[in-house]
Amino acid sequence: MLFGTDMDATSSPGLYPLHRCKTLHLVRHAQGIHNVTGEKNHDAYLREEFFDAHLTPLGWQQVDNLRKHVQETGLSKRMDLVIVSPLLRTMQTAVGVFGGEGYKNGMEVPPLMEADAGESHRPAVSSLNCPQFVAVELCRERLGRHPCDRRRSVSEYRPLFPAIDFSLMESDKDVLWEANTRESFEQVAVRGMKFFNWLWTRKEKEIAIVSHSGLLNNTLSAFGSDCRPSVKSEICKNFENCELRSVVIVDRSMMGSDPATTNYAGKIPNGLDLSSDAADGKP
Repeated sequence: MLFGTDMDATSSPGLYPLHRCKTLHLVRHAQGIHNVTGEKNHDAYLREEFFDAHLTPLGWQQVDNLRKHVQETGLSKRMDLVIVSPLLRTMQTAVGVFGGEGYKNGMEVPPLMEADAGESHRPAVSSLNCPQFVAVELCRERLGRHPCDRRRSVSEYRPLFPAIDFSLMESDKDVLWEANTRESFEQVAVRGMKFFNWLWTRKEKEIAIVSHSGLLNNTLSAFGSDCRPSVKSEICKNFENCELRSVVIVDRSMMGSDPATTNYAGKIPNGLDLSSDAADGKP
């Protein structure tokens, strides 16, 4: 017998309708200027000089390597949507990895990123033949105290990243970050789960999310309790700079309303179809 009735949830395979699943490609931003000093001295994260930290030259090398990977594996062509935290380092990472080829003046589409945006010393990035890029506040880094996690105004970002959609941003100014209060890990996890639940309002099935270690690590820690320890460890391990980790989320509570587009009802045209098992009284 292939499956025993005493088989527990951690050892049996799972089965779920495809239309109640989404594939998420989770990416932590590449190395930022704050990471270099902050790893040596954590107090450096309190320095105003790291306000809305941009990528380092090494960070851009990490972006180029991940871009090569997503192109070689075909991920870049499968992506339906790119969701990005509205901070310089995440937007630079997102457009560098998932954006189009070099932008040229006269193109009919706006660039994802203008040349040298955020001290990048990089050419403009085209939005041609790319998925939609959407900035979402819910997937920001842990809020408060650290200037590197305070964002600029949307009106400052729009000229730098013309093709990123900022329409979901509720405030031009950063009203979430507070100088003297830092989000608890529990609060970050709650916000992250709210973000994951929000994903079910989107029709897209394969989504890239470019975010931060604090948001990703604290949110993923809530998953994997129904898995073997080795699987939970794989899900919940800390993210490296510019790491990509692909996961599938399942709509167990039926929050989504997407139709089963690949299912086919059968019996068209209608005809007799009683199975031999059904004739024996089996379902």
